[in-house]
Amino acid sequence: MPFFAYKARNARGEMVEGVLESADAGALASQLFNSGITPIQISATSKPVVGGDLPWWKRLTAEKILPIDVQLFSRQLYTLLKSGVPIMRGLAGLQESAVNKAFGKLIQDLRESLDSGRELSAALRRHPHAFSSFYISMVRVGEMTGQLENIFLRLYAHLEFERDMRERVKTALRYPMFVMIAMVVAMAIINIFVIPAFAKVFAGFNAELPLMTRVLIATSDFVVEYWPVILLGMIAAIAGFRVFIATPKGRYMWDKAKLRFPIVGRIILKGTLARFARSFALSSKSGVPIVQALNVVAQTVDNAYISSRIEQMRDGVERGESILRTASVSGVFTPVVLQMIAVGEETGAIDDLMDEIAGMYEHEVEYELKNLSANIEPILIVGLGVLVLILALGIFLPIWDLGKVALRK
Repeated sequence: MPFFAYKARNARGEMVEGVLESADAGALASQLFNSGITPIQISATSKPVVGGDLPWWKRLTAEKILPIDVQLFSRQLYTLLKSGVPIMRGLAGLQESAVNKAFGKLIQDLRESLDSGRELSAALRRHPHAFSSFYISMVRVGEMTGQLENIFLRLYAHLEFERDMRERVKTALRYPMFVMIAMVVAMAIINIFVIPAFAKVFAGFNAELPLMTRVLIATSDFVVEYWPVILLGMIAAIAGFRVFIATPKGRYMWDKAKLRFPIVGRIILKGTLARFARSFALSSKSGVPIVQALNVVAQTVDNAYISSRIEQMRDGVERGESILRTASVSGVFTPVVLQMIAVGEETGAIDDLMDEIAGMYEHEVEYELKNLSANIEPILIVGLGVLVLILALGIFLPIWDLGKVALRK
């Protein structure tokens, strides 16, 4: 059915706007009248998502929907549904109290979608920028099993885990990133201002300079003369890299390469597997069949390489193989985890064992993150030492040689 944008006034005379799906404009007008809203203008549109009809400059400055908004929304819906509040009334209250105006408009669209006969999961699917495919799939499971309030509580816990992981990674990387940025800025200042000044002094000596000094001066001259080309080249390289990883093959290769990075590779792997185990346990406890659960979870790990391995596990389970065998073939789980999967599959408590696996990986990630700065510091110290050594050899050796010549005279 086509979409129609409308402007109307509610019972209090306030102007309301929105987009609804309907057979025609007349049917939409009847639907709005039945909801106590008087339509003023109705026009066909091809943009079903709220905010899609805004000009690009307004979209750039518009308030964004943050993950914390979705997390709090999940907790609030759990509380309302558990208290027996009808979902339409609950959404109306959440819309009125929404601090984030963009999220308030999203809730308004959810209400209108539910009012037009859609299920909640279908209404959420209209906003992929706010709700992940895993979130929508879990809401769909809650609708089918009648456990929607419990699903929202589990989704809240899941989003809290995701937020905690992101904050820990940011905290651990803050110091190394600061040092790296300082090193890059220092190198730029030295090449643009310091070395050219020394080069003018050395040129007046009419003496042969050491190799390291000549290399530094040549590098500085190249940076000063061709910095626009270097800048454009860096921008082009970044843009090309972003285009490459936007393709399925590029994303797969990049996600696989990230797991091989020194120090951070194992943190990424363990964090991804913790997300997989927690999501699988959540799906299994919610009554989702194993094959469907693996299919849903494959979309949540945010790593194309691991996702392909989970899809291989799903295909193996569909062929009648055990979860243990498919997990072993995937090649991403440790022997201890495989042993826990075997016990869980044998006892029928695979969801509880997956929760324990997630907890184990989370503790390992927490330990790795605590030691991340300590592991990176030696590399940064060595890098700074090499930088200082190069500068010392390149700048102070000629001064030292000239000083010795002056003393001999």
